[in-house]
This record gives sequence, C-alpha cells and structure tokens, in this order.
Amino acid sequence: MAHEVADQERILASPWGGGQSPFAVGWPKLMMWLFLVSDTLTFAGLLAGYGVMRISLGRWPVQSGIFNIWLVGGMTFILICSSATMAVAVAAAKSGDRKRVTPFLLATVFGGLLFLAGQYYEWSHFIHEGARLFSNPWGVPQFSATFFITTGFHGAHVTGGVIYLLITALRWARGRIQPESIEIAGLYWHFVDLVWVFIFTLLYLI
Repeated sequence: MAHEVADQERILASPWGGGQSPFAVGWPKLMMWLFLVSDTLTFAGLLAGYGVMRISLGRWPVQSGIFNIWLVGGMTFILICSSATMAVAVAAAKSGDRKRVTPFLLATVFGGLLFLAGQYYEWSHFIHEGARLFSNPWGVPQFSATFFITTGFHGAHVTGGVIYLLITALRWARGRIQPESIEIAGLYWHFVDLVWVFIFTLLYLI
C-alpha cells in the first residue's frame, strides 16, 4: 500500500503526471491554447453563419466590383510577412540570440499597423460608397453587415495583438520575460494571420 502511494506521488510530481503540468506545457502556454480554441469556435461560427446566410439568400453582390482586391491582397501579403518576422523572433528567442528578438517583434508590429491602416482605408471607402451596418447601395443588407462584423472583429484582434507585441517587446528588452513568452505571443499572432486567410478567401474571393 505504501509502495502504491509512493508511486502515485512520484507520478503526480512528474511533468506528465498532472501535478506540475498536466499537458507537459507551462500554464501560460496552455491558457493561450485554450483561448485560441475558444476564439477559433467564435470565428468558425461567424464564417459558418455567413455561408449559410449567403446560400439561403440566393443572391449576393459581386465582390470584385465593390472591393479593391489589390488592396486587400496587399494587406494579406503584409500580414503573412508579419507572421514570418514573428517566427524569426521566436526562433531567435529560443536560440538565445536576444539582440534579434526585439527588432523582429517591432517589424511584426509594423506589419500589423500597416494592415490596420489598409483596413481603415477600406472601411472609409466602403462607408463613403454608402454602406452601413444594416443597409447598403447593393440591395442586400446582410452583405455590409457581415463585412463590418467579421472584419471588425478580426481587426480588433489585430489591434490587441499589436498592443500585446509592443508590451512583450518592452518586457523582453528589460529582461523581464523568458523565451516561452515570445513563443506564446507568436501563437496568438499566427492565429490572427491564419484566420484572416479564411476571411479573405470567403468574404472577398468566393
């Protein structure tokens, strides 16, 4: 009996046993993964609702005649490039190359700001054309509603990510965080980029 109790205590004390880290990852990373899973469900619900509504209506404005696809394509390219700079920052942090982390984090922030600037221009043009949340000149109110809600929700994530990365860069420069914190920030930013690829495909291209 005593032997069984000792074995149980040993297992619980191990990283894989549930006493320290039940999933063999630190709690900050685990919490980020749980947040991303829940956020994935939210975006999936928005995009699934968009698809169902569009199919049920049977008619939809031609996106190429309304959106500036070159602008949105450029925004998408910038966001993908920012994901690459984020990956470099994570790799530098893991390899101990501390001097490269902050510049690449700031480059990622710059990419995020460029994306937001493009989104601001797109929204301004869309509103100038007469689009509102529940009305637009193209005869399908749901068209502008889905656009504003979906891209606005994603834009809020990008804004939050930019602030998050700025704080992370500052804390890294002051030596207050470990490489895992850079990796966790990278998980969030890659998620934001991946979600945009789906939004770009469904809302702008199909």
